[in-house]
Amino acid sequence: MSSSNKSQVKIRLFTREKDETLHVQDTPMYAPISLKRYGLSEIVNHLLGTEKPIPFDFLIDGELLRTSLDEYLVKKGLSSETTLNLEYTRAVLPPSYLSSFNNDDWVSSLDVDKESNYIVSGSYDGIIRTWDMSGKVLKQYAGHSGPIKAVRVISTTRLISAGNDHTLRLWKTKNEALKQDNNLDNGLEDDDENIENGKTLAILVGHKAPVVSVDVSINSRILSASYDNSIGFWSTIYKEMLSVDPMEEFNSSSNKISTAAKKRRKLTLKDNSIRRRAPLALLESHNAPVEAANFDLNDNTVGYSVSQDHTIKTWDLVTSRCVDTKTTSYSLLSLAQMPTLNLLACGSSARHITLHDPRVSSTSKITQQQLIGHKNFVVSLDTCPENEYMLCSGSHDGTVKVWDVRSTTAMYTITREDPSVEKGINDKVFAVTWAEKVGIISGGQDKKIQLNKGDNIFKN
Repeated sequence: MSSSNKSQVKIRLFTREKDETLHVQDTPMYAPISLKRYGLSEIVNHLLGTEKPIPFDFLIDGELLRTSLDEYLVKKGLSSETTLNLEYTRAVLPPSYLSSFNNDDWVSSLDVDKESNYIVSGSYDGIIRTWDMSGKVLKQYAGHSGPIKAVRVISTTRLISAGNDHTLRLWKTKNEALKQDNNLDNGLEDDDENIENGKTLAILVGHKAPVVSVDVSINSRILSASYDNSIGFWSTIYKEMLSVDPMEEFNSSSNKISTAAKKRRKLTLKDNSIRRRAPLALLESHNAPVEAANFDLNDNTVGYSVSQDHTIKTWDLVTSRCVDTKTTSYSLLSLAQMPTLNLLACGSSARHITLHDPRVSSTSKITQQQLIGHKNFVVSLDTCPENEYMLCSGSHDGTVKVWDVRSTTAMYTITREDPSVEKGINDKVFAVTWAEKVGIISGGQDKKIQLNKGDNIFKN
């Protein structure tokens, strides 16, 4: 390269997107090394002849460009005579604020009924609520004797919840907006016509401490994570689990629990007509509270768990055995799987998110990458339903961050929008979920459910 071109670098532009209107001739060209994404987007739009500018992201060797070309060359120790292959892809626009719903207490857990797009929340007041998109509460479920820490939609007629009262509850629900189809429920329909909609079908007992996480598989199984250091393995079909006599359970545990816990147990026994069921198995290997347990999305006979004991464990759910343990340097507080990338994302007490490949031997380097940016505990994670590289995280720092794992820094930060919320005082985010037709939903200490959504441009 001549001295007159030292301020330029040779680039080759290409895209893997199937939209033929986005393809430009990939002949190498020279570009100023000072260019960042905006300037590079101008070049691509000019070459495409677009009527309206399209924002683009750029990847070099699979890594998102977040600096100028010059800074990238310096960071990688490359000469300006290097030819850079830049893959361009439609950019992800910032998720915009849609609305907030007022709840009566802290919002600790969230899920979405994918059939109806109703939002389901669990709260510290012990109530589960189903919301429509306008913020109207359609149904309330009361029965837990303590704060609810986890809630998941099983089907159009079933919910599962878990909380500080040490129990899980299977609920009967009915989505009035849908025409019921027995095939949707995978055999969950049973002889419970006498049980009212919104009532408890069964109480699942066996944990000896708060239950803080639940996950449901497509083969009618449930995993629960508890502060008793164990993971519960259950069925969504209560008939498959052994019955537990409520008084026998109370008497056997009453001498091991606190006075407050005894009072909670007595409250749960006030209606002995509710059936109680024991777990199919209790998985024990952690030596500190378990914060999350998930099924492998590619193989529902495999489970993963993370704990305050700094470990990620892999479980064979057929034999109920721990088959792998990966040790980190910090307490792990949340978990999400990115199945097509073979990665587990783990939120930590060290304020970052670490990415791990569960297939990698425990004796080798287990951390593939760290996502850094939060200023407090990362307590909730969920993946983008439309882009395999993206996830969102909720933190006690009061923010939700949107990430693309091809970069170590966050793409966008979502803050709490209510001006009455004093930042840093009562704005902790406890739960976040990402639903395809709804957007990013978050809840927390401000007693609000907040909705943010991008402009249909999340697809890669």
